Amino acid sequence: MRVKRGVTSRAKHNKIRSATKGMTRSNRSSIKRGKQAIVKAMENATRDRKDRKRTFRQLWNTRINAGARLHGTTYSRLIAGLKKANVSLDRKVLAELAVNEPKAFEAVVKSAK
Repeated sequence: MRVKRGVTSRAKHNKIRSATKGMTRSNRSSIKRGKQAIVKAMENATRDRKDRKRTFRQLWNTRINAGARLHGTTYSRLIAGLKKANVSLDRKVLAELAVNEPKAFEAVVKSAK
């Protein structure tokens, strides 16, 4: 019996077309180019999720260092002091305190000294 594949092909193509919404002309209209564009986009998305974590950690470290230097210490001495004092605040929270709550950050620095 002859099998006609129009329905499955159309479904595959529609899946690619919906995934390439918002892309430029050839990536949207051509199935072959669209497939390539989707693969590339997924690779970039995976890589950039890792990069975003790295970038935010750098930002937090910079903010913590700036706050620490206002109180007469450095980033590395502050982190080492916090570890010795068993203060378990992560860098995100420390950066938030350094920027928005200077009094609370000063108390944290004093506990680390």
